[in-house]
Parts: sequence; structure tokens; C-alpha cells
Amino acid sequence: MPNEIKDLHTVDAESFPYIFEQNATVPLKAGTGLVRCNVYRPKNSDKKPVPVLVTYGPYGKDIAYADFHAKSFAEVNPSHKSVHSAWETPDPAFWTGHGYAVVRADERGLGQSPGVLDTMSRGTSEAFVDVVEWAAEQKWSTGKVGLLGISYYAGSQWRVAARQPKGLSAIVPWEGMSDYYRDRCRHGGILANAFIKFWWNRQVITNQYGRAGRQARNWGPDTLEGDLPEEELAANRNDQTVDNTANSFRDDAYYASKEYDLADIQVPLLSVGNWGGILLHLRGNVEGYVQAGSQHKFLRMITGRHDLPFYYDEEAEVQRSFLDAFLKGEDRDGWTGPTAEGKTVSPVSLVLRKGNVGFNDAQAERAYERREETEWPIARTQYTKFFLAPDQSLSTNAPTSTGKLSYRALGTIEDPQVLQFSTAPFEAETEITGYVTAHLNVSVSPDPAGPTPSDIDLFVTLRHLGPDGKEIFYTGTAGDPVPLTKGWLRVSLRKVDTDNYRHRDYLPHRNYTSRDVQSVIQGEAYGVDVEVWPTNVVVEKGGRLVFEVSSGDTQGSGIFLHNDPNDRSPEKFQGNNHIHFGPRFSNYVTLPVIPAKE
Repeated sequence: MPNEIKDLHTVDAESFPYIFEQNATVPLKAGTGLVRCNVYRPKNSDKKPVPVLVTYGPYGKDIAYADFHAKSFAEVNPSHKSVHSAWETPDPAFWTGHGYAVVRADERGLGQSPGVLDTMSRGTSEAFVDVVEWAAEQKWSTGKVGLLGISYYAGSQWRVAARQPKGLSAIVPWEGMSDYYRDRCRHGGILANAFIKFWWNRQVITNQYGRAGRQARNWGPDTLEGDLPEEELAANRNDQTVDNTANSFRDDAYYASKEYDLADIQVPLLSVGNWGGILLHLRGNVEGYVQAGSQHKFLRMITGRHDLPFYYDEEAEVQRSFLDAFLKGEDRDGWTGPTAEGKTVSPVSLVLRKGNVGFNDAQAERAYERREETEWPIARTQYTKFFLAPDQSLSTNAPTSTGKLSYRALGTIEDPQVLQFSTAPFEAETEITGYVTAHLNVSVSPDPAGPTPSDIDLFVTLRHLGPDGKEIFYTGTAGDPVPLTKGWLRVSLRKVDTDNYRHRDYLPHRNYTSRDVQSVIQGEAYGVDVEVWPTNVVVEKGGRLVFEVSSGDTQGSGIFLHNDPNDRSPEKFQGNNHIHFGPRFSNYVTLPVIPAKE
């Protein structure tokens, strides 16, 4: 440690429309240590306690949103911009103005909180429990705590809620993965390395407790106790870029330590997912909603970038209505049941992507219709097989011809190796909403002078072409153009556990443990089921769908690439991949077709 831990908690009740407490200290109950947080609370809260909204994460409670991401901050709804705005968190000026306190904590090992930096770990989640319970116990608190935040500040909510801290009364995980292995780190068993490296190096270790030069870089204030030498900083962190590369399976101690049971979540839950988040958040919001044990749980789907919709007026009103119902007992819209006026909130609220409105255009996306449903997946879903054929067509008729189609293994985003299968123009408007799976019969063969391949990585994409024949792109996480959805599978991890209670016909369950590895031998054809992330589209009359099979990332992957040279080495993967067709080899994509409500 550089110096003795200091108590530098300050209270400013004059400079802002709310009381601002900086560096309040939360002692950790398990052993030694502390977490520091900032508190923003209404000026009358000493006499009239208020419910509390808590965020706990790595990005710095003292790093101004304008410094963290200036371009994004410039586009944020002005109603949610203040001197204390911070990336992906609720704005204190807005929420204190609506009768809430906001507690923004620096995660252990980051910002002004000493300790080991170990993001998304069991230990840091237990520290989050202490922060929630501390917030519930303060004299200015009613004892009711809610969690509200985007991305990391959503992903951490699932984990702490499953631990059932005292005082926690409602959570709003907004675009945040719930399954560390499947949603974030290893898509279909394939290492999703590029984003983790970008995220870790730009947004995490730059804010490590004790790192020198933060204030000089406008990255928050320097550490209160002083800087730490580089060797001590390295010893005080578990590096995700290293750990995710070194560990491959869910029964490895690294991944196993991050597991928990979503069914242990009992508090009211509003899970907000984004149809465009097809490489990081979407799956987690949907599955988190399905698996959570909460009596009152709601799934709301949106579109747009991951940073801005959280602050839209209409979305902030949904957040406030939900939180008011469960933290204040003011249910004006029917979250707990019908109101006196007959209002009630449906468990599922979908936005329907119809037409080509462009991408990264919030105003244009307002044309999308919203529809309420009573369950997820939608009960009236007609799971329909669209068969792949050797002529690269995609139809509801099983092909009779035989053969195989080939493409090079180890494709890259710069040099994609793909096969595409297209439907004929749809004869009538057709809605696709829900889970997608693909069944493929695949094999691998070596290059004449190359190594003997021992695995296959499958990358699949579902694309949408409008009636004019042009592809329709949607808004991705960072505002980039993305297709409908994607899926992945490492064929050596193809084993499906049909006995697991989470297995469903429309969503194959894999355990991804070291015991599930199955051999891949050249010349052998393997029938595999590929999980494709859920999606929504309304295909207009004359529109088409294209199913793409590739051996690497293709358009729409953005910064979420799977290109680690060790994880996808030529020694294991180089050669040619094949899809087999014939009486023994049926290949199809199962799409969730939604008939109109009667």
C-alpha cells in the first residue's frame, strides 16, 4: 500500500440542488477492506428518508461522462445531463429531483476503492452485497434499494440480486449479460477476445486503484492514498484478457467461480434488452428474464445504441414508473396488478422491426410499432424449419438432391469465407420473433500439405433483404450496422444436455465443460445444433431472408471479434469446411414465425 487508508469523506449541501457526499466509506464484512462511493441525495432526506438507487462498477464514480465518452455525452438527452453525470449510470440531478438518493460506488480495486481488481468475480459481487446493505441502513434511506444501470452496471445486478442482500427491492438490468461464459467470453465455446481486450485496456485498468496519472488524463482524481508501483498494480489485479484466454471450459475454476443461480433472484425485475445487441447483451437479458425466480418480472425490448435509449424521456419514465411501484409503493401503471383505473403492465413488451428505417437514427426508429405480450417466448409461435439446399436456396421444402458445399476454414473479417442460403421473396408479410436454431451436418478436410485439422468453428448469421433486394441493417451496440442476429459453435463442444432443466427444443442447452469435449476427425460428418441469438423482424411481402454460414467473423461483428491466434490456430482449424446434403443429412434453420393475434 502507498500510505495508510484515509477517511476523506466530504459533504457538500450548498453547491448543487442536492446534497453531494464524496468518498463515503462502506466497510466490507468479509475480512478487511472497504469500498468508497459517492452519494447524491435530496436536501430534505435527513428528515424525510428516500429510496436509494445503487450502481457498483469499474468505470470511476468520479470520471465525468464528458471525459469518459465526449461524443456520447454530447448526444445524451439534456434532461439527464449534469455535472455529476457518469457513463452508463443514472444521472443524480434527474433522480434526486424525483425523490431518490443515488449511490455510485467504485468497485473493489478500482477508482478510490482499494483491493484486488477482479471484475465480475464472486468476491467483488460479495462486496456489492455490502454496498447494497449499507445503502439500506443509512439514516437518509427508507431501507429500500433499487439497482439501475447499463451494460456492466446491469450485468453486475444479476449477480448481486441472486445473493439476496437485505434491502434490495427491485432491479433494472438495462442491456446487460447474465451468463459470463455464454453471453460474453466464449460464444458457442469460441473465445470472444477482441472486445474484452478493448474494454479491459481502455476502461478498466486505466482506472485501477493506485494507477498514476489519472487526474492528468482527465480520468478522475488520483488515488487518495497515492500511487502504487507497477509491480504492485500487476499483483493487485486478475487480468481478464489473460484469464479468458487461459481457461476454456465452464468447469475450469476461473469460470466456475463466476457461476450463480438466476432462480435465486426474487426481487421485482425489469429486464431491458436490445434487438441490436447481438454480440454481448441481448441473450443475457432474455435468458435472465426467463430464468429469474421473481414473482414480478418484466421483459422490455428496445432498439438503438446501447448508450442513449436509457436516457430517452419515454424510457426514463418506464424506469421511474417501475421503481416508484416497488420502492415507493406508488403503482400508477399496474406493475403489481390492475390499478383502480384498470391499468396493468404486460409481462413482455416488444418493439417490432419492420421496414428499412436506416441505422443509428433514433428518430427514424420511432416508426417501429410496440406490442405487448403475456409471455416469452410467445405462446402462439410456429417453429418453422427452413431447409438449406445444395443450390443455396432456403425454403420450407426439404431438398431431395445430395452433395456437399465447401468453404475455407479460418475466415477473417477482412477475408470472410462464407456460404449463403436465400429464401425466395416472401409471398406475404411474415413476423419472426423469438429463438432461432440451426441444424447443420458439417465436416472438415485438410489442405494437401497442411496440418490435420481437429476442430471446426461455425459462425452463422441471419440477414434480411428488403423487397428492393438490398440488405436492411439495424443499429448495433456502438451505432454500427448489424444484421438480424448471429450464432456460433465450436464443433468439439457440440454435445447437448437434453436432460438439463434449461434445455428446450428451441434452445439447445450445452454445459461447455471439459467433459463435454468430443472429437472432430477429418472426413467424418457431424450433425450439430447451433444456438442463434433471439431476434425480431417483420419481413414484408417481397422481402427475403439469407442464412449465412462462415468460418470466421463477418459483417456486423464490429469490435466483437473472435480472432485470437491461439484459440483459433491453424494447427487445429486450417483446411476446408463442408456442409453435407442428402437423405441422411438434413440441414435447416428453425425460425419462430408469429401468426397475427386473433
